[in-house]
Amino acid sequence: MLTSHPAHPQGSPTALLGGTDHPTAPGAHPAGQVLVIGTPGPRLERLTHTLRTTGHDVTHAPPGEAGPRVRQAPPDAVVALHEPGAGHAGADVIREVRTVPAGRALPLLMVTGAPGPTGAADLLRQGADDCIPEASDPDELSARIEAKLRRIPVPVEHLLRDPRTGLYSRPHFLDELDRELKRPEGARHGGVLAVVAVAELAALEERLGPRIRREVAERLAGVAERLGGACDRLGRDDDGHLLMLLPGIGEETALRALHAFATAAAGTRFVVADENVRLTPAVGWLPLAECTDAADVVDRARDATRESLRHRDLRPVRYAPWMRGTPHRHRRPPLRAVLRPALLALSPVLALLLGIGVPFALYRQTYLAGWDLGSGMYWAVVAGLVLSALLIVLECLYALDAPTRPQRPGAAYPPASAVIAAYLPNEAATIVDTVESFLRQDYPGGLEIVLAYNTPHPLPVEDTLREIAARDPRLVLLPVAGSTSKAQNVNAAVTRVRGEFVGIFDADHHPAPHAFRDAWHWLSHGYDVVQGHCVIRNGDSSRIARLVAVEFEAIYAVSHPGRTRLHGFGVFGGSNGFWRTDLLARTRMHGSMLTEDIDSTMRSLTAGARIAVDRTLISRELAPTTLTALWNQRSRWAQGWLQVSLKHLWRGLRSPVLTVRQKFGLLVLLGWREIQPWLTLQILPILLYATWKVGGPQHLDWGVPVCVLALLLTLAAGPVQALFAWRLAVPELRARRRWFWSYLLVSTVFYSHFKNMVARQAHLKEALGDRQWRVTPRAQATRAVARR
Repeated sequence: MLTSHPAHPQGSPTALLGGTDHPTAPGAHPAGQVLVIGTPGPRLERLTHTLRTTGHDVTHAPPGEAGPRVRQAPPDAVVALHEPGAGHAGADVIREVRTVPAGRALPLLMVTGAPGPTGAADLLRQGADDCIPEASDPDELSARIEAKLRRIPVPVEHLLRDPRTGLYSRPHFLDELDRELKRPEGARHGGVLAVVAVAELAALEERLGPRIRREVAERLAGVAERLGGACDRLGRDDDGHLLMLLPGIGEETALRALHAFATAAAGTRFVVADENVRLTPAVGWLPLAECTDAADVVDRARDATRESLRHRDLRPVRYAPWMRGTPHRHRRPPLRAVLRPALLALSPVLALLLGIGVPFALYRQTYLAGWDLGSGMYWAVVAGLVLSALLIVLECLYALDAPTRPQRPGAAYPPASAVIAAYLPNEAATIVDTVESFLRQDYPGGLEIVLAYNTPHPLPVEDTLREIAARDPRLVLLPVAGSTSKAQNVNAAVTRVRGEFVGIFDADHHPAPHAFRDAWHWLSHGYDVVQGHCVIRNGDSSRIARLVAVEFEAIYAVSHPGRTRLHGFGVFGGSNGFWRTDLLARTRMHGSMLTEDIDSTMRSLTAGARIAVDRTLISRELAPTTLTALWNQRSRWAQGWLQVSLKHLWRGLRSPVLTVRQKFGLLVLLGWREIQPWLTLQILPILLYATWKVGGPQHLDWGVPVCVLALLLTLAAGPVQALFAWRLAVPELRARRRWFWSYLLVSTVFYSHFKNMVARQAHLKEALGDRQWRVTPRAQATRAVARR
């Protein structure tokens, strides 16, 4: 039974459960996180108050719920009320804490009424570390907790492993690593050392204190232990890095294991200091064969970790000498540095030489050797062109019956987030209008708008953005220092967002007012990603913008919906796409890919994601207004598609997740699209060969019925697509019939050849290693179009 205690004069001890405020003594160190276990009531309230006034950070759990709390977020110490009269014996509480692995080494103090020597002895035998009467001085309780934290039973730094985390300390981990490095090379069989950092650690530490370093390392170690496999020993250093030793395995196996670890950690919501957070692991690694000194191995892996932190894309980064600022052992030959710019400048000529000159010479020589390869290729090219035309017509027909958006959501509208990725010097003229457009969104579940941007120098528009953010808390400004790509901006934002799903947009996009509401209708019915319809809003700016406006209708209103229904999967197009946050956190975007959106599509598809395409989910954007800007944009797109094809086509065809129908679609989307630009060019060397073979153009038979029909079908594909684009276009563009007639003519005569030429040029750039990102300039839309 709780007894009352008389008030003490100033300077005298204060009873543990009946005292007044007792601030921590000057110079005392806060004792850290304490979990108090007890039934709610006056005794618990007084104990909690006492602990807080002596400098402790206190959380509470009733008996019966302490085990899950300790397992989820282990505290630094546990203080439990001994309440035999309430039906919770002290032995039950002790057993509950000690049964959890994380609770076996925690300091556990029992606060008792008046147990006497026998009762205290029983509690100590059951597993308590100390017993203290209710009437004790608060300073005594604080001192006892502090003593248990510092002596468990010897200082932690002298232990082989931290008893609370099971991790090796850095000195002991280096000893283990050194033993591995000193093993004979024949007995070692490879091995890898990895260092894991967390991109959000600095922000968490600023808010929650230095103990976060231990907690974060512990949470990551839990993921590694849950996955099991290659990781043999785990440790941590004083900076909060997780150290991972993977002995006896090859580099490819280790890389797969590290990537699986990073993906699993990124897809987990952790409880850290009682906060639900998402972490971005950055993994740096190197083979053990490259070093003989343990400390040097760790330092090199940490250099690679810093590079991984820049990208936040979950890909483990292998150490390279340049990461330490040292020169490469093998410098690039000066001749190559001179030849590459020259070859790039001559790439149009080189494309004609490879696409026309080499095939003509091959057909001629094989004919002289007795094989008529040119005639066989003629029919192959005809068949290819007919196939391309049929695929276009099929896409158009399938687009008519594309699935419609569910009319009602499958669940209540959850919190949502918009991520606007921006490079401010390029988008300063449009970003304020874009932000204000997002703030006008009508979404009932609560919407936050995260502007993730990079800029090489401060800009006046940042002051305007800060004023808007101060006025409307829905806008969150997220400068991404050191970012060099949209992918890095999105990766930085994905752990910051609070929404259950995320809409990704470029900085010139103005989504329709109900865009997020409509997107949730798809996502709540089992889809993981939904791609909307990007509509050009500055078509009046120039003829180029007008051309692109109609082309976007052909892409987003016809091709994307048609392909989705025809092949059984959709494609994320980079903007106006909505992702479940958990999937985006596991997938991320790879900044090394020029079309990081298509790369993300392929990785999420092979992971089993479902992607829908909705042409009624509208967002309006700006088109390039000059031919040069269009060339740069389409050149990047074409080269990016090639990168994705080289990386994912073979993997996708072997994927156990994709169906036969989807694999056929993948073959068309990634394989055929790369062959077609060169296939269309083959008609020229074949005609040259045929002319040479028959002795001149006057001897050629131009009226072969099959060839005429094939030509007519090929030429008809373009007008059919333009007709369907007009039929399915958004109303404001459908009213511009002249634009569609102009597109039909220009596309047939010029634009299709322009895009094929861009694709061939992009292939040569990729082969020569030129992967420079050229941004598309943004110009503000005209007022007339912007108001629509």
